[in-house]
Amino acid sequence: MIKVLATGTFDILHPGHLTYLHEAKLLGDKLYVIVSNSATVKHKPKPLIPDKQRLEMVAAIKDVDCAILGDEKDMFKLLEIIKPDIIALGFDQHFSKEELESQLNARGIFAKVVRVNASRSEQFCDTSAIMNLILEKALR
Repeated sequence: MIKVLATGTFDILHPGHLTYLHEAKLLGDKLYVIVSNSATVKHKPKPLIPDKQRLEMVAAIKDVDCAILGDEKDMFKLLEIIKPDIIALGFDQHFSKEELESQLNARGIFAKVVRVNASRSEQFCDTSAIMNLILEKALR
């Protein structure tokens, strides 16, 4: 059985998230998704939606076999438990594939890191764009 791991904040679910998770699922037999703990989100604004609600939404997606809330302190802790064969990065995730593989290997995690390049171009396939549109309409 090939275990695939995907990660993300999933603040406002949109079709782009569904495409990412569907493509990740195609890489193996079982898809695990780690939903970022809001305490660890540093590369963008903190999520608006509470952790447990984001986790519930991701768990309801048909391609997701197991959704887990990320650890508050150590992003690699759950990877050591899951032991994925493949880690699927989204096309726009900020991780460097090579740097991530190096960090994983240093911790004894020898998963293959794959960048999923599939994306959607519709207007509502980007969380920031959705938030900006809501703000724009609210300020009118």
